[in-house]
Amino acid sequence: MAPQVLPAAESAMGDRVQPELYRSMVEMNTAVCSTLAEVREAVRHGRRSLVEAAGQQGLRIAAAGTHPFSHWRDQRVTDKPRYHNLAEDYQQVFREQVVFGCHVHVGIDDREAAIQTMNRARPWLPVLAALTVNSPYWLGGDTGYASYRTEIWNRWPTAGMPQSFASRAEYDALVSTLMATGSVREPTKLYWDVRPSAKQETLEFRVADVCMDVDEAVMVAGLTRALAFTCHQAALAGEPDPVPRPELLRAAKWRAARHGLAADLVDVLGRRARPATEMVEVFLAAIRPGLEAAGDLEEVHELVRATIARGTGATRQRQAFQRAQNLEAVVDLVVSETAR
Repeated sequence: MAPQVLPAAESAMGDRVQPELYRSMVEMNTAVCSTLAEVREAVRHGRRSLVEAAGQQGLRIAAAGTHPFSHWRDQRVTDKPRYHNLAEDYQQVFREQVVFGCHVHVGIDDREAAIQTMNRARPWLPVLAALTVNSPYWLGGDTGYASYRTEIWNRWPTAGMPQSFASRAEYDALVSTLMATGSVREPTKLYWDVRPSAKQETLEFRVADVCMDVDEAVMVAGLTRALAFTCHQAALAGEPDPVPRPELLRAAKWRAARHGLAADLVDVLGRRARPATEMVEVFLAAIRPGLEAAGDLEEVHELVRATIARGTGATRQRQAFQRAQNLEAVVDLVVSETAR
């Protein structure tokens, strides 16, 4: 339980570790990082501290989008007003949110440019989601999805892919209207796959499952920064926003959650299906300017190739089940990779 783990973890991490919605969860964040080497070291340090703090209590830390068999009925809400408010507002949708994501913030200090960057990033988010699927099991069974976390998370009324916005003023007006109508209590309750942060001058990307392995987390950070950079440059250059159909974006994200890299993905801009590995190559080519600007091209390519070669988190979880024919072995795999 988080209350048993947090005191020891806080002594090593300070406010980089926080309680989350349920007492079985902890949230870890890093300081601002400028390089992928800094990201890797920060994630390693945080996980090491959490693993050690949990071990002192006879507990283990596991990083997966869902727990393979733990039931939402057995969870206890963290005693904070914001969580009690969510429980009151959303009822069953809240009760089933035993899910875990990986969020990446990219600093953009121009609030108008952040909106235009968000618009242009949306077509590529399903590919990022497909590379990071890590939640095939739910309540003791195989869901048939590579990221069932995505399906559970989409139940929030303010979750999913945002629409395109003409300006920051239009975005701010929508947030104000949602609050005035009682649709959300505060801007932080907008749970879109990408959004301007309500607390920092960043664009926050929220589409990925939490990563089982440190290298996968580094991969997500590298891909996300390159995507944001490339889309930001396109906006500054006045390149047109493609404004893809929302139905196609929704279909593309659903396909990514359903299959990960195990089937064709939707090429939103090309308006056709492509083999997953081909679509990943299209994505890497599209964000090459961002990868080169950060000096990340070779490292991120290697991390992506490694993910494709050994399989996504969802694939590795299913392989563990096939070997042992029990979900305890899947949890053992997640625990070991988290701590590695």
